[in-house]
Order: sequence, then C-alpha cells, then structure tokens
Amino acid sequence: MPGRCIIRFNVAVTSIAPAVPISRDDAVRLICCTDDDLPELLAGARAAKERFKPGVITYSRKVFLPLTNLCRDYCGYCTFRRDPGDHGAHTMTPDEVLAVARAGEKLGCTEALFSLGDKPELLFPEMRETLRHLGYNSTLHYLEAMCELVLRETTLLPHPNPGLLSAEWIARLAAVSPSMGLMLETTNAALLASGAAHDNAPDKVPAKRLRTIADAGKQNVPFTTGLLIGIGESLEDRVDTLLAIRDMNDRYGHIQEVIVQNFRVKPAIPMANWPEPTRGEMLRAVAVARLLLPKVNIQAPPNLSAPYYDYDDLVDAGINDWGGVSPLTPDFINPEKPWPHLEQLRLRTEAKGFALRQRLPVYPEFLPALTARPGLLSEKLRVAADAHGLAQVTRAA
Repeated sequence: MPGRCIIRFNVAVTSIAPAVPISRDDAVRLICCTDDDLPELLAGARAAKERFKPGVITYSRKVFLPLTNLCRDYCGYCTFRRDPGDHGAHTMTPDEVLAVARAGEKLGCTEALFSLGDKPELLFPEMRETLRHLGYNSTLHYLEAMCELVLRETTLLPHPNPGLLSAEWIARLAAVSPSMGLMLETTNAALLASGAAHDNAPDKVPAKRLRTIADAGKQNVPFTTGLLIGIGESLEDRVDTLLAIRDMNDRYGHIQEVIVQNFRVKPAIPMANWPEPTRGEMLRAVAVARLLLPKVNIQAPPNLSAPYYDYDDLVDAGINDWGGVSPLTPDFINPEKPWPHLEQLRLRTEAKGFALRQRLPVYPEFLPALTARPGLLSEKLRVAADAHGLAQVTRAA
C-alpha cells in the first residue's frame, strides 16, 4: 500500500502545471501526501504562485470594527459571539466607529473591516431595541450607514463581513464598499448535526452561503471567501470546498481572495478539546488551494499559525497575501492570537525572498471596473490607489 500511495502522489505531482488548475482526483492525492512528499508539493505550489504574482506578498493595513458581537448562530468554535447580557456584549455606536477609523487613518490604515453577528435582531429583542434607539430597522441598515460614514468622513475603505445577504443587500453594500466577504468554511452539511461545529447555526448551511456568493458574482462584486480547516471535515471536504469556490469563480470571475484559515482551540468554546490542524495539514491545504486556484489570491492568517513563529512557512505553500493586519486593533475573532508587528512581517517576508506591499481591501485587478463608476466610492478608490492598484502610502510598509 505505501508503494501505491507513492505512485499516486508522483502521478499527481507530474500533472502540476503552474498556470493550469489541477483536477479533483489530483487534489485529493496531493492533500493526502506524506511528510516526505510535502517539499515537492510545496515547490509546485510556490512555482504556481510565482507565475501568478512574482516577487511580492501583499497585506492590507486595517482597523477591525466589531460592529456588534450579538449573533443568532452558536458555532462550536466561536468566542466572538455574545448573547445580550453576556460579559463583553457590545454594539458599537457611530462615534465609536468613527473614532477607531480616524485613529487607524493616522497609522496609515486603508481598510475598515466590519465584522458582526448574523442578523441578531431576529433572535434578540434587545438588539431590536438597540437598533430602534440608533434609528435603524435592521443590523444591515446600520452596517450600511456605518460603511457610508467611514467612507465619507475618512480615507479608509470599508470591507464588510455581514453573513448571509440577499441580492438587494449585496447591491446596497456594494455602493458603500469596494469589496465584501463571507467565508464558505465547508461544503459538508453534516457539520450542522447535533454536537457538530455548526450545530444551532442556521446561517452556516452551505447552500445558503453559496447562494450569497453566487448573488455577489451576478453583480460583479469583488468577493473574499475561504475555508476553515479542522472543524470536523475530511481532507476530501477541504478539496470539495475549494472546488465549489473555483466553480463560482469560473462562472462569475469575482472571487478576489480565498482565505485558508485553521481552527484554533480556545478554552471557553464547546470545541475546547478538539484537535487543532497540524502545521503539515495547514501547508497541504494552502498548497492545494494554490494549485486548484492558480490565478486567485490565496491568503492565510499569520497570527493563527501553529507554532506562531512558523508563519512564514506559509509563503512556501503558495500564498501571495497575509490578509488584514492591524497596527491598532486586535483580531476580535481570535483575540488571544496577536498579529505580528508589521516590521517583523516585512523582515520575515523579505527573508523568504519577497517584497511586502500594502494593498487596499480590494485587489488591483478589480479596481478598473470600480473606478469607472461615478460616485464617492470610485473617487475614494482613485485617491487611495497607486499606479499599480496597491495602497498609496507615504510611509514604509
């Protein structure tokens, strides 16, 4: 059997062509490779990355705005969400949103990342009262207004992650933000079962999330999505999740970024005793993501690497972006995992042979279509972007 596995891996490796997506069968063979075969897989992925965007790794300098941490979903791995009355439950006021955005502006940030619970007013009367007091009918109405506030009053560009959206709400948010995101996480609906990661999480139904991603594609909205590994899915599930994303991008061409994110254990979650993905699993997932999607931006969060000091190994697996990194605000989704200092990130990236460049929340290849439209958003984008479509900066990244 070991000899057969080696043959299958060798067949999969020989099928790698840097600009050509690999098949599902080859992806499954590669994601199952042994530690001895891992260097060859990584070499193929890094070559594919270099054909796509040579010599550069990007990141987005951001502020993290947790607009509300009330949420109607109860995912087994989440410490962000709260019920009303829980310690730390909070909905930001407009003054708080603007204060954080302006502080980030002074530090050279260009992205305002809005993260929030999914439609908490549908479950909690307290959230309905908060929204009434603020003057809004729903959390999405409030999000829209706060994106517009940041866009109008600062140089930051909003990037909202609001959960499931209708086609109407995608259009409304696209008017006040150049890009938006929704993690697919997995296509395995079995994780909705009792005791599984998405038990009692009605907004994590894969078909619903795929519908939101498709509706964004129909409107040509630059979209960030990705998979969360280590929450109970199989290796084949990881491949199938990436293939679902690839199919969406083949159809609409709007997937600007795929995040490969690893589950991390936290003491106060239902999955506190769950095994974390190994370093090898993470590298295999990133490398296969690159080979399945050779012309799409691939990102992995540096602060979630295990062990932390090995995050630069992700460059060897084919990423071309570090994601959002903040000099001001913590990662409110994983507050126990601080982002690396930006100077350290630059040095570690350069040690791997790449230049670190600051980008906007929307990637350069999607800018021409956005800046061609009239309105405040396109005006702000033209000012924020340099000649290469990256962030216009006056300080070292």
